[in-house]
Amino acid sequence: MPDYFPALLDLRGRGCLVVGGGAVGERKVRALLRCGASVTVVSPRLTRALAALAAAGRIAHRPRPYRRGDVRGALLVLVATGVPQVDRAVAAEARRRRALVNVADTPALCDFILPAVLRRGGLQVAVSTGGRSPALAREVRKRLERVLGPEYAALVARVGHARAGARALAATPAERLAAGERVVAEALAEFGAPAAEPAGAPVRAGSG
Repeated sequence: MPDYFPALLDLRGRGCLVVGGGAVGERKVRALLRCGASVTVVSPRLTRALAALAAAGRIAHRPRPYRRGDVRGALLVLVATGVPQVDRAVAAEARRRRALVNVADTPALCDFILPAVLRRGGLQVAVSTGGRSPALAREVRKRLERVLGPEYAALVARVGHARAGARALAATPAERLAAGERVVAEALAEFGAPAAEPAGAPVRAGSG
């Protein structure tokens, strides 16, 4: 299996293509819209929710099967047709046009995979097994939901505001770093959560 590079993408206003208008395609469309992406769906049929989004002008809809050329202009391509020959054709065109492609349930055709994500306001925790077991990733996310409750949304907002103010008063990069860490330590102490390890302690990356 590949050793994937974890990243968070700013998709605001960027063109993204979803091929497939079923339940899986709907989940992918909703995730893209949440990020502010400009979404086009290619599919002869849509779920009721996707049809409503199209009617409201939230997404563009091409009401037909995939055709060569549909990928043009897309940064990301997400494929969820469930038809292997169509999935392969879309993936091949995406690579020719240097777009990154994800094909549902087919890691061999993917340039990137989608983790299980826990969201608490501005906090996002992504869990991945590198495609080895999506079901395990979802279970780990569920367990994290019990640890990181909804109250973390307010914590992130409060820390973000306080950090911006503290860094604005700092004169050097070192002082700005220290100000950010001080804000976090104080917020966590008030919140009742354990603070991070002291500076200089080894950083442990997630295993995915």
